[in-house]
This record gives sequence, C-alpha cells and structure tokens, in this order.
Amino acid sequence: MKLIKKGAEADLYQTKWQNSNAILKIRKIKTYRNSLLDLKIRKHRTIKESQMLSLVKSFGIPTPLVYFVNLDKTSIIMQEIPGKPVHDLSESKIIKLSSDIGKLVGTLHKNGVMHGDLTTSNFILFHNTVFVIDFGLSQISIKPEDHAVDLRLIKEILNSAHAKIMASSWKNFLNGYKSIVGHAYYTKITKLVSDIESRGRYAQVV
Repeated sequence: MKLIKKGAEADLYQTKWQNSNAILKIRKIKTYRNSLLDLKIRKHRTIKESQMLSLVKSFGIPTPLVYFVNLDKTSIIMQEIPGKPVHDLSESKIIKLSSDIGKLVGTLHKNGVMHGDLTTSNFILFHNTVFVIDFGLSQISIKPEDHAVDLRLIKEILNSAHAKIMASSWKNFLNGYKSIVGHAYYTKITKLVSDIESRGRYAQVV
C-alpha cells in the first residue's frame, strides 16, 4: 500500500483488489470525540459514501466502482481511476471540460444529490470521460440552498485555483448546468449563489 493523500476526514492509499489497481479510503479516528460516537459517525459516513457512489451511477454519473466496504475499519476499497484530475490539466482543456462538469453537477442536483466538495481535483479525466470522485460530504438533498452551496464552492475554486480562466470556465460550467436543470431552476440557483455571496462571511467572486 502507498499513501497518496492525507485528508482531514480520511487517508487514501493505492492498493490492489483482485489484481486490479484500487484506492483504499480509511476514515480517521477523531480522538476529541467520544469513542463510541466517533465510530458510529465514521460507520455512518462510510455506508453513506459507498451507497452514494453506487446511487449516482444510476443517473449516468461516471464514478469509481465500490469493491469492498469494511465497517469495522470504516474503510472503502474502490476502483482507481487512472486519469488526470481536471485541476492538473491545461487551461484550454479546463475551459472546454467545464461544460461537461456543469452537466454532471446539474444531473446530480436534478436527481436530488448535493456533492458537498466540488473542486476541480474531484473530477478526473480518463479516456475522454470525466469521472466524479469523493462523495464523502455528499447528501441527499432537493433544497435549492444546498445546490447553491455546491455551485458557490466550484465558483470559488475556479476563482482561486484557475483565476486566469475563471470567467470562461464559469460561463461554460453554467451553460452546461442550465442545459440539464432548465432555465427556471438555473435562474433560481444562480440568484441563491448571489445571495450567499452577499453575506458578510463570503467574499464575492466577480
């Protein structure tokens, strides 16, 4: 096993599953929590994430296959997608793919799923297909406010990590998103994004 990412909630390792390359995600023990409560929370989140990865496939969202779930170790073994994170692609490629990403997010929202961690690192391009990964913070939600939070985060990421191409990428993202959710819902969500930005604790992204 090889550690590839240390996160606040979980660590990711490269491993093997029946001779296939795989990713092992292990949720971390939080020592500041009561140990029984901590285990309960980690088990719940492990179950929820594995279910969500499978659920969104039924909407046509490309995600890693779930190979094995170990609740005692609060871990998931899943397919490794050997492509490149969108974050690491060329600027022209990111601009082009932003429309596809918008369509994927629109499909999630249309089917009542909030991703919860929409960053360009959580979209992987493999064989001309964009895969969505890391559903650790996802939840079932039809609330427009939750969907607006998703859009606000991806907008913030584009502005901070891809500032030079933010305007073009965001425009393409919104076009893709609108093509899935429709004009009325798109208008509602983008207004909510503006409302979120107008609150004091958020800096507005132009």
